[in-house]
Parts: sequence; structure tokens; C-alpha cells
Amino acid sequence: MLARFRSRRPTVLRPSRDRRGTVWPWGGHRGVLGVLLACVLGVGVTLGRPDPLAAQDLPPDPDAELIEELVVTARYPGPAFWRVSQGEARVWVLGVPSLAPKRQVWERQLFSRYLAASDRVILPFNGLKVRLAGSPAAALGYIRLRSGRPFEAGLPPVGAARFASARERLGQPAARYAVNHPLAAGLMLHNDWLEANALTTTDPAKLIRLLARDGGKAVVQRTYDLGPLLGDLARTPRLAGEACLEAVLDEVEAGPGAIQAASRAWARGDVAGALAAERTWERCIAATPGAQAFDARFKADMAGDIRKALSGPGVRIAVVPLRPLLSEGGVLDRLRREGFTVETPDDIRAADEADATDPGS
Repeated sequence: MLARFRSRRPTVLRPSRDRRGTVWPWGGHRGVLGVLLACVLGVGVTLGRPDPLAAQDLPPDPDAELIEELVVTARYPGPAFWRVSQGEARVWVLGVPSLAPKRQVWERQLFSRYLAASDRVILPFNGLKVRLAGSPAAALGYIRLRSGRPFEAGLPPVGAARFASARERLGQPAARYAVNHPLAAGLMLHNDWLEANALTTTDPAKLIRLLARDGGKAVVQRTYDLGPLLGDLARTPRLAGEACLEAVLDEVEAGPGAIQAASRAWARGDVAGALAAERTWERCIAATPGAQAFDARFKADMAGDIRKALSGPGVRIAVVPLRPLLSEGGVLDRLRREGFTVETPDDIRAADEADATDPGS
């Protein structure tokens, strides 16, 4: 067992009182703005990737270093769970992939057992809102990103041909990418790549939310105003944007195989395999000037919600993207430094086996 180590208020949604309409839903808007918002939605939960893309042109990766003893393979069927506890209180933490195929199949027997014993489920943020009227920086940034011609029209012939080939592979017209910054073009192209290959940033958390509500459990989620972050897109250094676009083009040309393989690894509890996929989109988002601060805020909020769940006896579930969960300075690292007990899937299995062989248990 690992030894003890040293915003905004969340919204608690209950099945009888949960309401919609206060945030912009994923994919709820058309055109350049809608696609950029869909891209920005993932910023707080997906920063970091195993290999730096043009590292000299990008800011430091906050999730580059993982805590190795936390990266294990679960020996129970299904995805890996970690356990955070204090006294009689415990939180089962399910690490989830940042990108996954829509309707990914995974063994839910263990999750269902934990859910039945819990009274609350903590999820990553459930939406965003961007008020252009109340955020001059966001409105100005959006205007600066817009262009009167397709993005590829401003590229050298070789680059234009490569970009055109990628978007045509995704079934998109040149006019769709009427932006003048390579980061915006890269994010939009990557979002279209996700849609074309039935990949999503919202599963399995979306399914877990539905299961929790069907089971009558309270759901804790946060909503963030990402207007300032949208405004920061236009201030991203052009070299960083070009590095992002280059990596996205590589990913479009390679296809979705790596993401699909990583998701299958996650479903069988292979944490290292789940972390092995390239994470181009996330590192592109990290190039945005405000992204580092947003990443830190997201981790602090998730750790804070788990800390609050441990303030009284009982069982809860938390769902956290894998890399922010397991990185140095990530959610589990923060909690164990505060003195909470953090157990890996291996620790949990060993404890269960010891209990099973203890005559007095």
C-alpha cells in the first residue's frame, strides 16, 4: 500500500432537480465558433501526451511526468480503479481515457458494485459557457481568428496540398476552415477527425452520469466559463500553432488505430497501454496562453471535490482523466501529499486477498 503523503463551487445535481439550459452543450453551435468551442471544451481534462510534438515551439507539458507506481495493470476484470480514503470515508477513483471511441464497450460489473454502495458520483466538468457579449477578449479573439478565405489559400503549395488532402479525407470543404491561425485550423481539423472516426472526449463519463442518475445518486460536476480561453487562442505564438497543425496532419494521415488500441487497453485495466496513444489535440490546446492555468485549476477542483467527499463516512465514486489523475502534481499526487491514503489497483487486490485469508475477517 502506498504510504500516507502529504473556483467555482461545484453543482450537485440530483435526479429530481437536474435542469439543462445554462451551458452550451457539446456540438450545439455551428460554424467556426462552434467547432472551436468544442475543441476548447477538452482543455481542462486532457493536457499532456507521451512524446512532445515540436517541443521547442510549445509550452511545458504539465502532465509530462507520471508517477510510475500509480501506473499499474488492474487484475480485476474491467478498467482500473484507485482508492482514496480517510478513516471510514473512501472514494473509488476511475481513471478514464481523454479520447475514446463512442459507445466503447467495457466491463461494468465492478463499477456497478461500487455505484450501488455509493451516494455520490464526482465527474469532470459537464459543460462550458462563453459569453461573447460579456467577454471583450473572447469576442475580439474570435474576430481575429476569422478569415475571408480558406486557411489553405495562405499556405505554400506543398502545405496547401497536404491540408486539402487531409480535409478531403474527412469530407470537409475548404470554406469550413476560414481562419487565419494554424492553431485554430489544427484544432478544427482535429475535431473533424474525431467526428469522422466516431471518437469522443465525453465517454465514458457521459454514460456514467446516466447510470448514476438512473441509480438515484447525486452527481457533482462543475461548469466553467471559457470565454477568456477562447480569446487567448488568437495570442498563441504562430510557431506553436504550426507545430500543432503539423502533428494533427500526421494524425489524420495515420488514422484512429492508436486511440482505438489505447481505449481497448483501458477497458481491460492496462493503464500503461491506455496512456500509450499520441495525444496531439491535447498538446495543441496546451499551446494556448491560458491553458496552463486552466489545467491547474481543473486539477485543484477535482482534488477539492474528492477531499470534500472524504470529509464524512461513506463511499463515493470519482471519474478523472488518466493523465491528470496520475501525473506529478496531478489529482492523486495532490491528495496523497495532503495526507490521504492512496491505493493502486494492485494494493486493493492485495488487501482483498489478505482479508479473504484472514480467519478473523
